[in-house]
Amino acid sequence: MSTLHQKIIQRIKKDGPITFKSFMEMALYEPELGYYTSQNTKIGRAGDFYTSSHLHPVFGMMIGKQIEEMWDIMGKPSDFKIVEMGAGAGYVCKDMLAYYKGGKGSRGQGVEGEKNIFNHIQYIIVELNPVVRESQKNLLADFSDRVRWVSSLSELNGIKGCILSNELLDAFPVHLIEMEDEVKEVFVGADGEALKEIKEKPGTSGISDYLKEFSIELPKRYRTEINLDIKKWLNEANNALAEGFILTIDYGYPAWDYYSEDKDRGTLLCYHKHQVVEYPYQHVGEQDITAHVNFSSVKKWGEELGIKTIGFCQQGTFLMSLGIDEAIAEIHKNSPDYLFEVARIKRLILPGTMGETHKVMIQYKGNGEPRLRGFSIKNQMKNL
Repeated sequence: MSTLHQKIIQRIKKDGPITFKSFMEMALYEPELGYYTSQNTKIGRAGDFYTSSHLHPVFGMMIGKQIEEMWDIMGKPSDFKIVEMGAGAGYVCKDMLAYYKGGKGSRGQGVEGEKNIFNHIQYIIVELNPVVRESQKNLLADFSDRVRWVSSLSELNGIKGCILSNELLDAFPVHLIEMEDEVKEVFVGADGEALKEIKEKPGTSGISDYLKEFSIELPKRYRTEINLDIKKWLNEANNALAEGFILTIDYGYPAWDYYSEDKDRGTLLCYHKHQVVEYPYQHVGEQDITAHVNFSSVKKWGEELGIKTIGFCQQGTFLMSLGIDEAIAEIHKNSPDYLFEVARIKRLILPGTMGETHKVMIQYKGNGEPRLRGFSIKNQMKNL
């Protein structure tokens, strides 16, 4: 039994059952003990999961290409800021800055000459975990004059640029609900030293408000998640951003699909040593816990703040629109590893891979409604 497991048991015995959201928050973010805050956090092959940036450096290059277009649309400001939340190992940052810098890329890929944007940007990483931060600093040592770190988005304001996240929103703690004769919220109680679920009336009116807001009607025994922290995050992003874009990459669905009949057990999953685990009450603090994103909520709550949604599509479509196939051919032309590299990027773009499961949404705070190359093949914004 982990130290964090014991701490949760002690809290329950003292104060009574806690919401699943509170449990998930402790499991992931309890200082020094949570999955994302402990010294043992590892991402990639050595950890419990990997992201698109681990598959190939061309991913960071393509995101960089889209952000370069944003900079151009905004009139090429001299103080353009890229803010990445939940940067993980730091590969997106390194591969993007290497693309902008030109020459030999961060992981050996050949790229074009230096881009004009390189001398006009500052890259800011929002990172809570001091161990992860130090690891990122080591990886990004070649760009130490371009990168700085903060612990919270609330530390920033007046930004002109882009707030970027890749698999961030899925790690926000969620309320877990199940329909019985009425909607019940899942609480976590204790049975000796074991954790157990208890279903009670919702602990916040935000749950019923959310169900009404997105016209969600659940049949009996339907279990699912509600992510209210997305609204809080959007408020923080809005306060930090004076003008610019919010680029969100994550796995998820529009509300009509998220809460469809065939998803009656929800989307909550755990990852432990690259294995999918459906039971969240084991390996507490030592496994990732995620839930898919309701992108309709990101759109609606953003628009309520005056942030316009200008694009939404699958990751594969987005990357193809940006010319990932041309980029990989250019990077590895005359290389004996060409076919191997093509096989790697297929996992970024093809159906049945991250290319299909992951979605890209871009929102804009400013005048007009910019058109971006990333949505030139398909823009599914109306599906939201």
